[in-house]
Amino acid sequence: MANFVTIEAEARERAGKGAARATRRQGKVPAVIYGARQAPTLIALEPKLVLREIQHSGWRSRLFELKVGAETTRALIRDVQFHPVTDLPEHVDFQRLAAGEKVRVAVAVQFHNEATSPGIKRGGMLNVVRHAVECLVDPDNVPAHFDADLGGLDINDNIRWSNLTGTEGIRPTITDRDFVIATVAPPTKMAEAAAEPAAAAAAPAAKAAAPKKK
Repeated sequence: MANFVTIEAEARERAGKGAARATRRQGKVPAVIYGARQAPTLIALEPKLVLREIQHSGWRSRLFELKVGAETTRALIRDVQFHPVTDLPEHVDFQRLAAGEKVRVAVAVQFHNEATSPGIKRGGMLNVVRHAVECLVDPDNVPAHFDADLGGLDINDNIRWSNLTGTEGIRPTITDRDFVIATVAPPTKMAEAAAEPAAAAAAPAAKAAAPKKK
């Protein structure tokens, strides 16, 4: 069962830029809950609550229960607009969740056992291709994160979708291949050493292929 974070909110009656500005003057953050074939619900939030939640890694996949009076709505944060100068949140968009209706979610990947990776011990660098994986998930089964075990990876080895744990019953939006999550790249000096012989071998061939001057 998925874990939901409860947030207390207040109802707003009016939409529009003027109403949103009035909400901000009252020290609140205007927000809207949309989706699930229902009319949008206008709400106002305490700024500290918004800041608390978006400071968590993977906040786009965190599940919320928004309490507005006696009503509770399950939702995901889809977008947060920030003030261009203060960087404080100015507006939040929530997507309403409906049971049985899958939603598109970016699930964060957590990497483990980096210290025991043979490739990293030999100077390799972890190159993360995807910090999160976009998936289609039932709202009641959204995972907090996927796990990637780096413990057995040597230089040039990689972690793919099939290597992640915590993916049971979840379908990624990329379905045509077992895509890469992260690789252990060779150290810079090793890569440069491998490139030098190749460059040296290519030089005579390029010289021979060059047209002769008449």
